[in-house]
Amino acid sequence: MSEPMFTNTLADTIIQSLETPLAKDGFAFLQAQAMQAVLEAGGLRGWEDFAASWNDLGVDRYMADGGRYRRRRYATFSLTLDAVTRKPHQPHYQSRDYNTLNGGVERWFKPVLPALGEHPALMAILRLALRVVTDLTPAERRPNAWHTEIHQFRIEARPDALGHPTPEGLHRDGVDWVFVVMVRRENVAQGETSIHDLSHKQVGSFTLTNPMDTAVVNDNRVYHGVTPVQPVDPSRPAYRDVLVVTLRHE
Repeated sequence: MSEPMFTNTLADTIIQSLETPLAKDGFAFLQAQAMQAVLEAGGLRGWEDFAASWNDLGVDRYMADGGRYRRRRYATFSLTLDAVTRKPHQPHYQSRDYNTLNGGVERWFKPVLPALGEHPALMAILRLALRVVTDLTPAERRPNAWHTEIHQFRIEARPDALGHPTPEGLHRDGVDWVFVVMVRRENVAQGETSIHDLSHKQVGSFTLTNPMDTAVVNDNRVYHGVTPVQPVDPSRPAYRDVLVVTLRHE
């Protein structure tokens, strides 16, 4: 990561406004205007091309509920203060302790395309994620590298079938940190994110509505889930596109 990491005053102020509730409550919601300002300080360019790549995802064929409403691509990276390194393509795995619906098996998804894996928008998001988790992880617990997974998700909704962003329900991902960046909502209603503490008491809720609206959660401290989405106009395509970035100690 040779480029400066958010060194201007505005970016630092916004990052602090994200980190303060994240440290206190275990989650934070950053609205699109602020997120865009931070990402631009981290090298954001070409957002429209970045978002358009969601039109070329593969159907998730591992849905235990039989649904065909989720499309995705997947990639893994190693993040250090010096470099972002893409790892060889590998399966996504979650234990059934964390994903009772689809866990317990190796899931091989289509890889994120090479151009997207090097895109300035993705690099800016990964730089922000690294900055935040570095700031909020005590020095003695910081790994030399963070194992980072990125997921391009499209959840499709039809008049006769809701789209489920989190079909496993309220959950944790079995990582340390989760970043969810809204890419596009097209003709959908609902999709509210709810946050619950470890005793399952709801402690927050919000809806990712605009491109670059972003949620961040400390996966060790809170559960999260998203309500199903449905079409607003039944005659038109309806979908919810997000980028999910997770980080855990290697």
